Amino acid sequence: MAVKILKQQDKMKNIKQLLTVLLLNFLLLAVQPIWAKDVLRMSTTTSTENSGLLAVLNPVFQEKYNARIDVIAVGTGKALRIGGSGDVDVVFVHAPDAEKKYVEQGDFINRSAVMHNDFVIVGPKHDPAKIASAATVLGALAKIAMAQAPFISRGDDSGTHKKEKQLWKRAGIEPKGGWYASAGQGMGAVLRIADDKRGYALTDRGTQIAYSDKMSLQVLFEGDSALFNPYHIMAVNPEKHQNVDYKLAKKYIDFVVGKQGQKIIADYKKSGQQLFYPDAIN
Repeated sequence: MAVKILKQQDKMKNIKQLLTVLLLNFLLLAVQPIWAKDVLRMSTTTSTENSGLLAVLNPVFQEKYNARIDVIAVGTGKALRIGGSGDVDVVFVHAPDAEKKYVEQGDFINRSAVMHNDFVIVGPKHDPAKIASAATVLGALAKIAMAQAPFISRGDDSGTHKKEKQLWKRAGIEPKGGWYASAGQGMGAVLRIADDKRGYALTDRGTQIAYSDKMSLQVLFEGDSALFNPYHIMAVNPEKHQNVDYKLAKKYIDFVVGKQGQKIIADYKKSGQQLFYPDAIN
């Protein structure tokens, strides 16, 4: 008898818990329009995410405009394709030639310079290919190929991968063989792989600085003008993609290139080092 009563009490308790959950869900749905925020959809390169910049930049915008930013951080090539399909409102990337093609096609408007840093080649401290002595980045790549030293490529059609392919082509080298590995992953993952394999990699300086305390790789080649790395932001064209929130996208662009956004970018540092340099004219 006692067991039966306990079972009935447990059953009633479960029913009450279920009713409580249903009531809470109903109340949440009822007040959702009051709590709802405007949502900005952004596709961007992994370097803006991996560097930690968006984690300090976006919350300021969200609070200022009572909006939420949903970020899709992928390689620049994919970020551009997502924007070109109208699946986001704004695109924030670093591959100028590819960006211009989308602008010419009418997919993006309001293309604006935001910031820049540069690319560097990182590798193990003992520098088996001796690239630190190279006069140019093309010479550094030639030394890596000659030594057949491990090189980890993004291999993901990102802005960094596009730059890497461009440099190999200019050097007259087709990288292939056991020494050359295509990871098909983001910059942070590639740096971890290169670190594990004691190999070389081309990386944007922002991600390199952000990961410097997580790996033993060092900057072994830098400073060539061919390694300049500019970032631009663009709104998806509402005339071509009617589902986008152009007004919110334009607010974000104005914020990023405005005094407040540019100051956040200029002030963003890790280990005392500046990751990006603002480019917008105010």
